[in-house]
Amino acid sequence: MNMKTKLYILIGVAFCAMNLRAQTDTLLLDLPATIMMAQRQSPSVQSARNTFLSAYWAYRYHKANYLPSLSLSSSPYINKEVNKITLSDGTANFIKQDQLGADLALKINQNIALTGGSLFMKSSLNRLDELRNKTTVYSSNPFVVGYEQSLFGYNSLKWDRRIEPIRYQESKKRYAETLEIVSAKACEHFFALVSAQTELEMARQNFASADTLYQMAKGRYDNGTISENEMLQLEINRLNEETNVMDAQVTLREKMQTIRSFLGLEQSQDVKLLIPDEVPAFEVPLQQAMELALANSPDPDYYRRVLKESESRLSQARANAGLKADLYMQFGLSQTGSDIGAVYRNPMSQQSASITITLPILDWGRGKGRVREAKSQLALTNTQVEQGMRDFYQNVEKLVLQFNMQARKVHVASLTDQRAEKRHLVARRLYIMGRNSILDLNAAISDKDSARRNHIATMQTYWSLYYMLRSMTGYDFEHNKELKEELPVND
Repeated sequence: MNMKTKLYILIGVAFCAMNLRAQTDTLLLDLPATIMMAQRQSPSVQSARNTFLSAYWAYRYHKANYLPSLSLSSSPYINKEVNKITLSDGTANFIKQDQLGADLALKINQNIALTGGSLFMKSSLNRLDELRNKTTVYSSNPFVVGYEQSLFGYNSLKWDRRIEPIRYQESKKRYAETLEIVSAKACEHFFALVSAQTELEMARQNFASADTLYQMAKGRYDNGTISENEMLQLEINRLNEETNVMDAQVTLREKMQTIRSFLGLEQSQDVKLLIPDEVPAFEVPLQQAMELALANSPDPDYYRRVLKESESRLSQARANAGLKADLYMQFGLSQTGSDIGAVYRNPMSQQSASITITLPILDWGRGKGRVREAKSQLALTNTQVEQGMRDFYQNVEKLVLQFNMQARKVHVASLTDQRAEKRHLVARRLYIMGRNSILDLNAAISDKDSARRNHIATMQTYWSLYYMLRSMTGYDFEHNKELKEELPVND
């Protein structure tokens, strides 16, 4: 092997490596891969996950309100002050105090959703050191049980129990809906880039064709077989197609940047899309779609929630406008002594109960006004919910009808595209043979480009409608299965 042969081999290897690297740097994506990438890493999905996680932890907090809570508390203090003290004979004197106090309390609390009250049990121990006299005393409450209750107030626990589960179900469905909406958005960006790539491809083909015809026309014009007007028209066509190529290149760069941003790709990543040849032909049963939408769409849960929240505000306004009473009861054991053992021997019983009553006498109609405002708001919410549900039914029906016709539209657009391409080739051949006018050729080119654009647009509409239908129903009609989205929860 001579030196020249080795050089050729090295150049060939380098060229292959460069070609392989260029192919590797270009990301080839079809529509399913684009959708999968969008659902995995697009910023829109990341935002949806964080929104759901916020709702999830809010629901966990709500559920914890109905479980027993155990707390340990302590409030040590030091007191070195001159305070006013009332003596046993009723007189007062200023006495310097030098005290060190400490306490420890263990408390179990249980909220009662039915009544809105709170049941508690606790045990506490207190120590007081008189530093000047060097004495120590203890006080204990070995066992105390109590209950506190707002008798006529607003029961937030009861209303939260009605509202928060609906809110959480809505958030789960909203997350699944968002993923499908992201898929529909991915279809939009996918076909926008497909359209830009196709426009550039058509512009280059048209320019090449216009340039060829222009070069051929020069000879004909010199021979006097075509008019100056036709020659100028061919030159104008060539210049217009050259401009179209430049415009298509700018549009392609813009659409490329858009899809990179949507998919979370690096701005240097080149993307090449593979256009789907056809769409699956199937129909969606309207009744099935309606039932699935009612079960899986977050919109019915949203309307149920806002209606419950409006009823809750009315209940709160009524509670605040009338008689208020707070009940507190406590029963238990207590003892004091000079050491810890003494405070737990022969404890004495203790009981305490109190009720606080508040009745508004003159509030200048504020309470009544709040109640009427809440009633009006509830009536308005009822009207909005009824209208919203009617719109919801209409949207599902409209979406199903549009989708069921779209597959046929794609088929018609595909046939039109094929026929327009064939007509363009025939018109170009006839023009070259001198049996067709430049106007007929331009019309054929325009129809060819329009048919190609319409074909891409109908495919985009088909897939966008399909994923919007999936977002509303939570169902994959192509494969006849429910959509099971894995919730992004990690305890």
